[in-house]
Amino acid sequence: MRPAEERRGTADGGRAARDGARREPLGLPARVGAFVLRTLRDEGHNIFVDPVRRLRRRGPAGLLLAGVAVGGVIFFHALAQRPAGADVVRAVGGVQGDLPLWLALLRTPVSLYVPALDLPVWAGITQLFLAFALAENSLGRARTLAVAYATTLAGTLTARVMIMAGPDRWGFGLPPEAGQVLDTGPSAAVVGLFTYISVIRRAPVVFTLTGGSMVWESMAKPNLAGREHLIAVAAAIVLGLLHGRRPARLRDPRRLLRRPTPSRPAGTGVVAAPDTADPPAPPAAESPSSRADAPVNLDI
Repeated sequence: MRPAEERRGTADGGRAARDGARREPLGLPARVGAFVLRTLRDEGHNIFVDPVRRLRRRGPAGLLLAGVAVGGVIFFHALAQRPAGADVVRAVGGVQGDLPLWLALLRTPVSLYVPALDLPVWAGITQLFLAFALAENSLGRARTLAVAYATTLAGTLTARVMIMAGPDRWGFGLPPEAGQVLDTGPSAAVVGLFTYISVIRRAPVVFTLTGGSMVWESMAKPNLAGREHLIAVAAAIVLGLLHGRRPARLRDPRRLLRRPTPSRPAGTGVVAAPDTADPPAPPAAESPSSRADAPVNLDI
């Protein structure tokens, strides 16, 4: 029995040592590293794992918007390589600050597929495909199109306001020459989609990379595109914060068709019966004695 007790004591001592090592507090670098790894794991699961699972269930139909966006950019890029085609692309999807507002609004949806002339088109196609693919399988087609169009339109309209304000308004305005700059490309939609997904999915790393790159771009190259990207980020943040904040009666339209339940009068213990209660029983037949005691109307 003695060797067995010694072995048991040794095992208990080793278990206690391991428990003590586990309970020992971690240092600051270890805690920071664990937090970063946990954040990256959660963001990877929320942003990539869930959309990939939905894509596996939906099949190629889950890449419809991404395919249309990439195909549209490739088509307009190939068309713009010829002089006559460049004029067509500019007339169909070219947006400038000095255009009439109705014409700019008419061309804005097509401008999402017109590549910018000063950016490499093939490098942007990868970002465009990834942004629309993730958004379509995370948000759905309708919301993806709504966010992409809203962020692009916000940048376009704000640029017009900056040009109207002039260059002497607290650094906010732009000179009139900026109204002749061709404002096209899906970059604002891509930035808006990534920012919106990072806000509703609680992804601070993706949000920092997206917003930080736009801030760095606007500081390194202060032009019209950089300001529009910042406006797209701000619009996506607002849309993300408003996500899921609709009134309760608007979330379920069937509530509007229900009859309100009568409230209980104050000071009484009677509870109002619900609408689904059984119908009231028919009144009982009157007895002969009660009919005899009832007063008789003798008016003629």
